[in-house]
Amino acid sequence: MRFIIFIFIICCYSCAKKEEAIVFSPITDVTIEEIYTDSTSIRAVEVSNKEVLFAGSNGKYGHFEINSDTASKDSTIIPAYFKSKNSGVIDFLDKKPAFRSLANTTDAFFMLSIDNPALLYRIHKTTGKIDLVYIEQVEGVFYDAMTFWNDQEGIAMGDPVDGCLSIIITRDGGASWQKKDCSTLPTTAAGEAAFAASDTNIKVVNDHTWIVTGGLKSRVLYSGDKGKTWQLFDTPIQQGSETSGGYTMDFYNASTGIIYGGDYTKPEAAISNVITTVDGGKTWKTTTDNANQGYKSCVQYVPNSKGKELIALGFTGISYSQDGGDHWKEISKESLLSFRFLNDSVAYAGGRNKLVRLTFRR
Repeated sequence: MRFIIFIFIICCYSCAKKEEAIVFSPITDVTIEEIYTDSTSIRAVEVSNKEVLFAGSNGKYGHFEINSDTASKDSTIIPAYFKSKNSGVIDFLDKKPAFRSLANTTDAFFMLSIDNPALLYRIHKTTGKIDLVYIEQVEGVFYDAMTFWNDQEGIAMGDPVDGCLSIIITRDGGASWQKKDCSTLPTTAAGEAAFAASDTNIKVVNDHTWIVTGGLKSRVLYSGDKGKTWQLFDTPIQQGSETSGGYTMDFYNASTGIIYGGDYTKPEAAISNVITTVDGGKTWKTTTDNANQGYKSCVQYVPNSKGKELIALGFTGISYSQDGGDHWKEISKESLLSFRFLNDSVAYAGGRNKLVRLTFRR
């Protein structure tokens, strides 16, 4: 009996060690296919297992339904990955707004413009009905990112107005939005704002919410109760000028996160431009200096990678990390602005005048 128990313990220990020793085959390259081209800059992309959405400049947006049957290739306009296309242009008083924020729920998607006035539209997926659900006309208004916790509750953030970040929240599925009063939010520092680079200034995991700022001061706002109360944490990322700081953020779970940025006017600089956390954003550490390709505008964890694999991209190209963001290698020089994963090998990305499909190979 003792011998049998001993063998059982050894086997369990060996299995545990094998599980800990799982090593991913690294991503080696990426195939890039254009699926949409037009005169628009696409910095907002949303992806689910059923659809791909984008919002861009010149009032343009698109909603593609993913086709699970890719055998048919009879369309020269829409690749076989899609079985329908719904794209359009928003016009507001003869002005075509620039959209850099996009959010997705089961029944609708939402687009939020930059500049004054800020315009937030809801488009019903089935009927195509377009509603202007929020408008804000005040000096300095400039919204940067938007997301939803669930189908009923969503949040958007923007540059400071009256001494605090602009934060609007919906609790009724996006039908109405209320702006948080500055008395309920941390005070911003002089020169602290945010970058509308890729719709990734906000990240939510369950009830947790993180917002990254940039500029003369680059910090993280955190809420554990879906935007009701907020805490403020400092970061060691490169900052101190109007064009430096955190440009993009992602969290793999409630503990493991990354902020990527730098200075887009000095894109080759690779010192203190990547920081990571393992305690939910309370503390951050810089990764290895000069171990990446400099400034990027969008970073995302590879799904099912245990928080070890990441892709970051920008106008400087596409980079890959397999050690949680400490070291990076370039896998493409393609200039892109924002992207989202469909699964661990396929993503969709926006850029200048294009939407593309990225297929990562190992």
